[in-house]
Amino acid sequence: MADLTSEQMRRMHDFAEQLAELAGHQEDRWKVQTTDGQILLTMTSPTAPHGLNVMRLRRQIEARTPEATVLDNTNMGDPHTGLIKVPDLMVIAEEHTDDTAKAVNSRDVLMVLEVVSRANSLTDIRDKLHDYPKMGVPLYVVVDPRKDKKTVTVHSDPSEGTDGIRYRKKVPYSFGDTVTAGRWTLDTSSLKSYPADW
Repeated sequence: MADLTSEQMRRMHDFAEQLAELAGHQEDRWKVQTTDGQILLTMTSPTAPHGLNVMRLRRQIEARTPEATVLDNTNMGDPHTGLIKVPDLMVIAEEHTDDTAKAVNSRDVLMVLEVVSRANSLTDIRDKLHDYPKMGVPLYVVVDPRKDKKTVTVHSDPSEGTDGIRYRKKVPYSFGDTVTAGRWTLDTSSLKSYPADW
């Protein structure tokens, strides 16, 4: 897809914010995110394994970095690209928290963690893997509890190359491994995979 002009990015960002505001008034939970000139509107219905995996990882991160703030399902926007995401978890330094902002500035985020949804896995393993390095996120952890995967992959070292800005380092782990993600060490022994019949 062709690069958008700054005016097109601004209009898309403004429209996505209006959609997010409308979605906030609905009974069901919706996520409004942008990627490659598109606005993605998805209804969220997290399963128990998804929510429990997010909660278990959040507790570990908070225990290891009390000086940081760990947010879940919070809008994150990039003023440079105009992209908007709603990560399962993001970690930011306490001094960068702003309770008056509509979204967390992605350039202030230390790490993003996503637990792959069984319903829309490509969002996490393709779209966000493509967008997060462009948004200045230095560390992206993908937890994949699908029955044929059961993996945790740490993506880091975003930099420019002939293929654009991409994560240049990828370290795969299996459920049960001790995962090193930047300054964090995560115990994955308590992570649960999705049931076999899903």
